[in-house]
Amino acid sequence: MDFLAGCIGGAAGVLVGHPFDTVKVRLQVQSVDKPLYRGTFHCFQSIIRQESVFGLYKGIGSPMMGLTFINAIVFGVQGNTMRLLGTDTPMNQFLAGAAAGAIQCVICCPMELAKTRMQMQGTGEKKSSRKMYKNSLDCLARIYNREGLWGVNRGMVTTLIRETPGFGVYFLAYDVLTRSLGCEPDDRYMIPKLLFAGGMAGIASWLSTYPVDVIKSRLQADGVGGVHQYSSIADCVRQSVRREGYMVFTRGLTSTLLRAFPVNAATFATVTLVLMYARGIEEPKDCELTPPSHHAQLQQQAQPSSL
Repeated sequence: MDFLAGCIGGAAGVLVGHPFDTVKVRLQVQSVDKPLYRGTFHCFQSIIRQESVFGLYKGIGSPMMGLTFINAIVFGVQGNTMRLLGTDTPMNQFLAGAAAGAIQCVICCPMELAKTRMQMQGTGEKKSSRKMYKNSLDCLARIYNREGLWGVNRGMVTTLIRETPGFGVYFLAYDVLTRSLGCEPDDRYMIPKLLFAGGMAGIASWLSTYPVDVIKSRLQADGVGGVHQYSSIADCVRQSVRREGYMVFTRGLTSTLLRAFPVNAATFATVTLVLMYARGIEEPKDCELTPPSHHAQLQQQAQPSSL
């Protein structure tokens, strides 16, 4: 039931957060010489005006498809790592989260590659005259046919660099916040506290790894149309900084932070409701004395990366 709750909660998070993610990717990869968007809100307006509201949901199929596998991997790895470590401490939460983040990259990287390519398709067009990819699966299949397994895993190194500490920071921040806020059996604000902790932990996670995400998006968008601009991670960093300065690493940050809180809030709200109904509204006695398994289960449902 915890696995099912995580999947449903994650799906709710994707539905809430995907439009913000589309804006983030568009801002991250747009040309500095001929920028299409002046900022986050202008990007939102332009996409809706030029491509309709459905333009904000381009590429949503990929994260939806990968959601079940990612939740399964994170749930298994984080839970098993916590059991191996033995005690429920903030540092062990960081280590378990980092392990989960690293392992799930196997699914996350191809999923985000397809998402990024789909989000960039038909930029500025309400109805694309010529679609390169029919859907996320077709996108991955075409990339595999042209570039093989290496092409499908484009951006894997940057994904690992982002996800490993990102998940660690997320679980650490959530653990510290839930312990600090406290939670009593008769506390009517227990769920809002969990929502707040999850949302703030998501923001902390993104802030800790966002520059890497910019490079990852650029590498995964590179090659659309057959022209490759970057030869490596270092080359992408070098060219980006030379052309746009160090502020390039904040491209799309506003959209990302606006997305981080509601995504985690939606995920936690859905997960909490599903678990409450399934378990007969079973509440923890005290956040400080919560058994490791329950504390970990709540944490494992909200994920900063695929969100």
